Amino acid sequence: MPNYLSTAVEIAREAGALLAELFTQPMEISYKRRSDLVTVADRRSEALIVERLRGHFPDHAIVAEEGGGHRTPSDYCWYVDPLDGTTNFAHGFPVFSVTLGLVYRGEVIAGVVYDPTREELFTAERGAGAYLNNRRLQVSRTEKLSECLVATGFPPFATNHDLNIQFYLRLTELSHGIRRAGSAALDLCSVAAGRFDGFWELKLNPWDKAAGSLLVTEAGGRVSDIQGRPFNLLGDDVFASNGLVHDQMLEVLAEVLAQRAK
Repeated sequence: MPNYLSTAVEIAREAGALLAELFTQPMEISYKRRSDLVTVADRRSEALIVERLRGHFPDHAIVAEEGGGHRTPSDYCWYVDPLDGTTNFAHGFPVFSVTLGLVYRGEVIAGVVYDPTREELFTAERGAGAYLNNRRLQVSRTEKLSECLVATGFPPFATNHDLNIQFYLRLTELSHGIRRAGSAALDLCSVAAGRFDGFWELKLNPWDKAAGSLLVTEAGGRVSDIQGRPFNLLGDDVFASNGLVHDQMLEVLAEVLAQRAK
């Protein structure tokens, strides 16, 4: 593969350094919609990333969360979240990341997620494995849902919180527990790293999950939607696991969905 990944790593590190600097300063917060924050850090990080990508790959399309992308008819498209975990960032909670995923004709072929507070760099290329700071990643070997630690998220703009609460309650009863840390990109990385055995979310944009979905599959895991259908980057929901507990978790999700349909 050309230098797509190494360039994305360089850009993610630069944006992450900017976020780390801004994290220690007073910040201005505005709202895209109720409870959906945006900060100066989001905008400055995105501007940096888009400028760098356009400089290196002027023909590539860029889709970025804050709207500062670059539309072209290219087969290549970068999906960028300049600050995944904005609410955490705005409240001084140090769980956030920069994420860039490169898609070629609808397939994610490279991805980077950088956590500047822990200096953890997650990278993956299609067919070449997933890595954390150059260490090869492997999903967990947990085979029983009862022994799993899983994660989810509740986006502030989602309309189906009640459904996710039902999933949350049922899986809390059946697993070791559920974590909700507030950065979907890092949650997917934690599945790839074997820290979580599964993760689901009902409303995610493609920039939230492009890089992370590739990290999971390259680490040996499985990614689908919550009904077990093939993963769709442009779809709403995502379900990722170590693969060994995927069907068990899908059964639980299906039971909840069936109860709601009655």
